[in-house]
Amino acid sequence: MNADQHTIEVRNPATDEILATYQPHTPEQIDALVAKGARVAVRWGEVPLADRIQVVERLVEQLRTDRADLAEQIVREMGKPLAEAAGEVDKSALTAEYYAANAPAILGREQVDVGEAQAWVSYEPLGLLLAVMPWNFPLWQVMRFAIPAVTAGNGVLLKHSPNVTGCALAIQDLFVRAGFPEGLVTTLVIAEPDVPATTEALIADDRIAAVTLTGSNRAGAAVGAAAGRAAKKSVLELGGSDAFVVLDDADVPSAAAAAVRARFHNAGQSCVCAKRFIVSRGVAEEFTDAFVAGVEALRMGDPASEGVDVGPMARDDLRAGLARQVEESIAGGAKLLAGGGAAERPGYFFEPTVLTDVRPGMPVFDEETFGPVAAISVAADDEEAIALANQTEFGLGLSVWTSDVERGVRVAGRITSGAAFVNAIVASDPRVPFGGTKKSGYGRELAGVGMREFTNMRTFWVGA
Repeated sequence: MNADQHTIEVRNPATDEILATYQPHTPEQIDALVAKGARVAVRWGEVPLADRIQVVERLVEQLRTDRADLAEQIVREMGKPLAEAAGEVDKSALTAEYYAANAPAILGREQVDVGEAQAWVSYEPLGLLLAVMPWNFPLWQVMRFAIPAVTAGNGVLLKHSPNVTGCALAIQDLFVRAGFPEGLVTTLVIAEPDVPATTEALIADDRIAAVTLTGSNRAGAAVGAAAGRAAKKSVLELGGSDAFVVLDDADVPSAAAAAVRARFHNAGQSCVCAKRFIVSRGVAEEFTDAFVAGVEALRMGDPASEGVDVGPMARDDLRAGLARQVEESIAGGAKLLAGGGAAERPGYFFEPTVLTDVRPGMPVFDEETFGPVAAISVAADDEEAIALANQTEFGLGLSVWTSDVERGVRVAGRITSGAAFVNAIVASDPRVPFGGTKKSGYGRELAGVGMREFTNMRTFWVGA
């Protein structure tokens, strides 16, 4: 955003250069786009499911055709390494394939045995849905919601982050070129200072049927409150401070190698990145040494170059916030083992950082650290590991590492989260539900339940 707060400036986080400028939509333009989207959504909802699926199948082809261009756009605006950006496109295509294949079973009429009468449940589209989406996965975060939503017969009004405006407009164009009706997926270009008021007004608008948000707890609280006042369905996927628990019988080299990937993917800018590493005392030294060695081997650099593991953070203000968390934690007693601050180079780079002796009360334990910083805490036994893992206001993902799977499942079962992975890194997959508990939000995306979140689950009863 430039100084006059009207023109949106999109910058390359690897260089700080201005990539493009955009004029935000006026209130009149927004009203016209909402009106068109609502009309198109009604017509789209009347299209037979089999015909909608054919368009979703063309979306798969379009994603793969545009793979290189979409990945390059993500790299330029968000700064993630090229291989990770391409992975967003690939995952979106696989998700579209999943829903094209499974939508008939997910949305099909469910017969219910009620005796002599007939009864069934149908899953019907709601209409035009507002999606408030974040910058950290500019394509995937949108597609994991939008693909099941449009397959179910809904329309999408996308309010993306201003710093990835080019990606947002590319998504709108992608759906049109795949064969979806123009106006079914619409991007709103809104300047940052106007986002709260505009979003609240949109949620209150009768033409908007429901809302989903992936983002901060502050934004989620505002959207959830507005949806409540309007008596509209909302799904919130908010922050996370996932625990990565290493028990004393774990395969430590494997756990440490996985831990590096789990923390520093996307430069640590992910809700489900492992953030708090809770390690049993008996293996703490071995794990820490292996983990630090893995972190120090990461290559930080130009995200458009081959072989780069860690790119810049998306914005300079985010980097400053992360530096504050690290500095205050060290002042509170944490020990710095690697990295520690901003890299001395152009762009918004932050050194891959490892802190140990981390305890509750330190920012890197209590707060979500949205960047390349890992916090290691040592637990005396399983009971303390469980207590430390639970000592957070978040509850999104969890990873437990052990040679005894039953033990790992027992430990995971006592830690509150939306998903628990044993001997695996937390990840989203279109075949299973994704979402959180506590201050990590509510509702689910992906799988059958994610598609049904934005349908009217309607009961039919026909007397004998």
